[in-house]
Amino acid sequence: MAPPDLGDVGRVAAAVHPAHPEDAAVFRERLGLYPAGCFVLDGAAGIEGYLLSHPWVLGRPPSLNTMLGQLPDAADTFYLHDLALLPHARAGGAGSEAVGRVIDQAKRDGFQALSLLAVGWSLTFWQRHGFRAVDLGIDLSSYGTATFMTRPVSQKPNM
Repeated sequence: MAPPDLGDVGRVAAAVHPAHPEDAAVFRERLGLYPAGCFVLDGAAGIEGYLLSHPWVLGRPPSLNTMLGQLPDAADTFYLHDLALLPHARAGGAGSEAVGRVIDQAKRDGFQALSLLAVGWSLTFWQRHGFRAVDLGIDLSSYGTATFMTRPVSQKPNM
């Protein structure tokens, strides 16, 4: 992902997550804070999906549509902030490829765990990729109905 992609990232986000809108500034900040964790899926019609991820603190997911300011010095998880694919881009393994890329990045960065918040239809997708639900006992209401999930980086993918 590069700065010129952000308009298309916002377009995909609006189409895929209409109930979970985020400001363009959030995407811009995530890319600026950790470009190695930001990817786009290029397709015949342009950008058809994206993935935003970054180091974070396990068990303390950031609220939706919130600026981070900076990444934590004591990061102990590689956090998947968002994976969004347009409906026609979901076939053919694009989601699994994105998960593989983020796992590889987490390994390169020396993280032992990945974490995320699963919303909407995504719970079973993440379970297929080895993520397991963890009850944090915290307010996740900014995401609507959400499930916090983790998986070890070293786990073999179930793709």
